[in-house]
Amino acid sequence: MLNPKIQDALNEQINAEFWSAYLYLAMAMHFESKGNAGLANWFRVQFKEEQAHAEIFINYVVSRGGRVVLKPIAGVPEEWSSPLAAFENTLEHEQKVTAMINNLYALAEECHDYATRGKLDWFVSEQVEEEETAQGLIDRLKLTGDDGLALYMLDTELAARTYNVPAPLQTAAQ
Repeated sequence: MLNPKIQDALNEQINAEFWSAYLYLAMAMHFESKGNAGLANWFRVQFKEEQAHAEIFINYVVSRGGRVVLKPIAGVPEEWSSPLAAFENTLEHEQKVTAMINNLYALAEECHDYATRGKLDWFVSEQVEEEETAQGLIDRLKLTGDDGLALYMLDTELAARTYNVPAPLQTAAQ
């Protein structure tokens, strides 16, 4: 059975993961409207990943006999001045998510909930990847500057990104 403090914190994280999904869907729609299909695709994949993260937390809460409480999702921004601004927003957001995951980890330690701590290990590694990816795209966008051809090439590259079901959901399906 989950400690009530852990359950509440996990429910907050579920809400945050759905908010993240909503944010990335808004970014996808923004770039779709600007004719940047590759950028839109990258953010659509990110949207699916965030939904999957919420599902992983949901499955975990249920598996521990807890109760998932879905709360309203707050509104998200709808416009970004440039691809660079969107990815800077992405990095800033992922850093906030990392802090939330770290706080969950610390709470699990405090409550001696080693099962939850173990489940969070995957998310700790995932956040390192999320921040590294966002920073890498920021660096590349800074290199492109106002070069339309370079942005076109990056947009074409990002169009090839595909969604992969995260490992914790793959094992749950087997």
